Amino acid sequence: MEQFPPRYFTPREVSAHARPGDLWVSYLGRVCDLSPLVRRHKGDVLLRPILEAAGKDISHWFNPKTRDIQTHVDPLTGCVKYYTPQGRFIHIPPQLPRSDWANDFGLPWWKDSKYEVGILASKTRRVRIINTLTLQEHVLEVCAEESMWEILRRYLPHNAHAASYTWKYNGVNLDMDKTLEQNKIPDEDAEFYRLNLDADLYTPGILLYFNDDLTEF
Repeated sequence: MEQFPPRYFTPREVSAHARPGDLWVSYLGRVCDLSPLVRRHKGDVLLRPILEAAGKDISHWFNPKTRDIQTHVDPLTGCVKYYTPQGRFIHIPPQLPRSDWANDFGLPWWKDSKYEVGILASKTRRVRIINTLTLQEHVLEVCAEESMWEILRRYLPHNAHAASYTWKYNGVNLDMDKTLEQNKIPDEDAEFYRLNLDADLYTPGILLYFNDDLTEF
């Protein structure tokens, strides 16, 4: 298994980055680290809406079809303008022409891929990882799109030798290149919801069997 950065993030993970020096947001399925933008414009009043949105999903700021900021017809000018009820923010032009408005910044931050750090999970799942050697059990929140290798990476803080184990569900070896669903570990949240039951009462368990080596990442 090669070292690689995470591709998917849970909303909980995004919400952990909610400070001016460490500021993430998510929108339209993307996760972006706006910390460099905040540092570059430190002290600018136009940062306020971004600072207030730290760690949150701001998809409602955008038109999902154009993937640009929402627009409306400005009642003062009759022109189509960006719609920012949360307040004008960095790279949004002023309502009326101004001599101090510099538009030579290139791409606005929401179109600049350099801020993107990953993908927001479309859904999260809880799984129990049970080490049959030590009998330790940990519950992880994972992204439904993640492969078993990516779930293993999430488990490493609990067991640095996690790759030295065979991972099984219902007695069947798991394909580490596939997701939980592809490994026939069903997501039954909808069924539990239909039955008015707490899905957390049943969390699928993955059993780890030691392979007698000490692979460490």
